[in-house]
Amino acid sequence: MADAILVLNAGSSSLKFSLFRVAGDWGRATAGPQSSKSAGGSAEPRPQPPDAGSDGLALDVRGNVDSLHSSPHFAAYDAEGNRVGEHRWDAGVKLDGVDAAHYVLHWLQGDSVAAHDVRAVGHRVVHGGLDFTGPVRIDNNVLTQLEELVPLAPLHQPQNLAVIRAVAQALPDTPQVASFDTSFHRQRSHLDQLYALPRRFTDAGIRRYGFHGLSYEYIASRLRDVDPAAHAGRTIVAHLGNGASMCALGAGKCVATTMGFTALDGLPMGTRCGSVDPGVVLYLIDELHLDARRIEQALYSESGLLGISGLSSDMRTLLESSDPKAKEAIDYFVYRIGRELGSLASALGGLDALVFTAGIGEHAAPIRSAVCRDACWLGVELDETKNAAGGPQISRPTSRVAVWVIPTDEELMIARHTERVLAA
Repeated sequence: MADAILVLNAGSSSLKFSLFRVAGDWGRATAGPQSSKSAGGSAEPRPQPPDAGSDGLALDVRGNVDSLHSSPHFAAYDAEGNRVGEHRWDAGVKLDGVDAAHYVLHWLQGDSVAAHDVRAVGHRVVHGGLDFTGPVRIDNNVLTQLEELVPLAPLHQPQNLAVIRAVAQALPDTPQVASFDTSFHRQRSHLDQLYALPRRFTDAGIRRYGFHGLSYEYIASRLRDVDPAAHAGRTIVAHLGNGASMCALGAGKCVATTMGFTALDGLPMGTRCGSVDPGVVLYLIDELHLDARRIEQALYSESGLLGISGLSSDMRTLLESSDPKAKEAIDYFVYRIGRELGSLASALGGLDALVFTAGIGEHAAPIRSAVCRDACWLGVELDETKNAAGGPQISRPTSRVAVWVIPTDEELMIARHTERVLAA
């Protein structure tokens, strides 16, 4: 049997998974009980550099269980994109992340992947707080610390932790590693992480954390090969999906990012509001008499593209619609991207490259076109033919700013971290 790393990426309504084959006998050398030296907990985890190589990792299977709360659907694909598994649940069935994880683990034990022996499981965990500045092997102490961070990521952190516990019960002797969406951003300057709040709040952990760090870390590692000049220079990455944010990279390291204390800040998203005046929240409390949970629901689940359009949170649906409210939602999305692009370019002191990634960034050519049109003042010149074809480079040869479309791969980044943490 080939040793493998299983990566689980639990979202609020989906579970993505990938299975990576590991060269050699790494898995057998790292399996077994966790020593006190490798435990996370109060010990500061060692930061991992963003340019870690894959070290012989090879994707064998990847897939997802999506629409958990409405019409759950499982699909799995091999490395060439051929479908190797699919299942739809009966109408009315609702799953949670634990149900999805159990199904994936059961499916992985089937004949289609019988040649694999899962030797480690890596997880995306949205929030690492102040203590977790790099990936860490999971133990009970780490779980306790991560539980305390649930209020900072109420939609995602509980799902992440529930899946970790489910795997620990199903595979009690298999080591697990957590990789954090916040860690990549902790290298920013102290000033960029501050809010202008009373110091007692800052000391309590209220600061700009930033998210989508695993995606940005992966893009930074890819730029070294795709565009060495961009990797060494000033690049802005636009991670545009149902969750959306942007990040300024200087020589491959985070300088500034749009998300802050929670994953609500910055750009408007599928159902999340993006930046909003804190006074709006006070107004909702004082004048509309909404409690915290109702406001949370509105800001996380009823706002963004869905809130403006009143139609859908899906950019594909909005782009196909003739409803003027759909156009308004798209225009607002593009406008806010342009605002943040200018701010991030200022933080970098200029711009050498712009990268689009994630679902909208990789697949919505009209959005890329609109963003680049508005960014012409920065020296962006778009090649519409290349853009329509999906890139990878979509800028003209005369453009002062190189523009790329680079698919992200958070799961590969997690697998790299898992391999390195357990091999240390």
